[in-house]
Amino acid sequence: MSATAGDEAAVAERLEALRRKLGKKQHFEEAVADLAATLRDRYAGASPALRESMYSTVCRVATVLQTRYTAPGFWRAGLNLFVATEKLLTNPAEKERLKTCILRAREHLDEKENEESMPTNREPDTRFLFEGHLTVGQEPPPPAWLVAQNLTRELNILAEPSGDQNGNNTRTELRPEEMTPAIMNFLNTLSGDAELESALEASLQGITAQPKVPPASKEVVANLPVVTVTEEVIARLGSETECAVCRENLVVDDKMQELPCKHLFHPPCLKPWLLTDLDGYPAG
Repeated sequence: MSATAGDEAAVAERLEALRRKLGKKQHFEEAVADLAATLRDRYAGASPALRESMYSTVCRVATVLQTRYTAPGFWRAGLNLFVATEKLLTNPAEKERLKTCILRAREHLDEKENEESMPTNREPDTRFLFEGHLTVGQEPPPPAWLVAQNLTRELNILAEPSGDQNGNNTRTELRPEEMTPAIMNFLNTLSGDAELESALEASLQGITAQPKVPPASKEVVANLPVVTVTEEVIARLGSETECAVCRENLVVDDKMQELPCKHLFHPPCLKPWLLTDLDGYPAG
């Protein structure tokens, strides 16, 4: 192994160690500062593979912040990392992802500042997304690959016959003209990938030809299971099990929600897709 290859291997091991430290509250800020220094010193001369590892570790910081931490100090550390990293990146898609992370961090810090300036006796709201009260606020659009891979599967699950108040099974057909706005909304989120657009259009055309039922009720959605990831869960599902949206591997203490397809999602990752999906269909 050459000196350069050995040096990069050491950096890769360091990045893996930092990813583990991000999940520990007492080490989070230290790990973020160490990661920022590593990118500053090593990114420009790194190989494509090492650059990808650095970028994915920064994305892990964003995921951990959205799913675990609310303290302004943690988010401020994350914001500084995102700003510094965005300046180093050259891949347009990666730069856009970091710009979204920067926007989200600034919004979170603004919200916290407003909360602190308005005293309240209310208990902290720890409810999940699916408790019948969807949170408000700008979220990043759902990834195009998520639309292409999961839209048909989830809608087919919702298309199963459901009983009415008289015990009769009913199916409600979704008319093509009702589907058109949703199709255009999804296509507008794509980034010029002609192959992906064609696949998505074909999938959605198949959907419009199938009988549909209204979306699941809030009560049904609220009962979607929430899984707290433990060592036992990782051992059972496998160490490579990941969130079906952000593609981050599960780590201990992650909070995941499970859809009927058995895929696991971080609640903040699933929220944009869920809102877009439900808005495209008539309520029962």
